[in-house]
Amino acid sequence: MKALEIAARLCAIAAGALMTLITLLTCVSIVGRELVGTTVPGDFELVALATGAAIGLFMPLCQVHRGNIVVDFFTARVPHRINARLDRLGTLLLALSFALLSWRAGVGGLNAWDTHSSTMLLGVPEWIAYATMVPGFALTAVIALYQTLFGFADRTGGHL
Repeated sequence: MKALEIAARLCAIAAGALMTLITLLTCVSIVGRELVGTTVPGDFELVALATGAAIGLFMPLCQVHRGNIVVDFFTARVPHRINARLDRLGTLLLALSFALLSWRAGVGGLNAWDTHSSTMLLGVPEWIAYATMVPGFALTAVIALYQTLFGFADRTGGHL
C-alpha cells in the first residue's frame, strides 16, 4: 500500500500544480480584461481541460484516505464487523466503477484521436483531456481493490 500511497501523493501534487496554473491563468485573464480589455484566448477551454485532469488526479489520494462520502444513516448502530464488510463491499463497487471510468475514458481518448476532434477556439486535441484522466481513475481503482482485499489501515498503522 505504501507504493500506492506514494503514487497517489504524486498524482495529487500534479493536480495541485494544475490547479495553481488554472488560478494564475484565470487571474491573468481577468486582470487583462479589466486593464487592457483583452483576455487570454481560449482561457475557458484551458481551464476545462486542466480541471478534468486535476479531478482525475485528486481521486487516488481521496481514496487512500477514505475521503469519499459515506452515508451510514442505516448502519450507524450495526456491529463493527458488519460495517467493515459493508465498507469492503463499497470499495469493491468503487474499484469496479473506477475501472469502468478508466476504460471508457481510454476508449473516448482513442476515439478522439481517431477522429482528430479538437476544442473549438484553440484547436487543442480532445484526446488529451481523456488521457489525463485515465491514470488517476486507474490508480483509484487499484487502491480501492487493494482496500477491498486487504482492508484499511487505521491511524496507528493497524488494519480495520
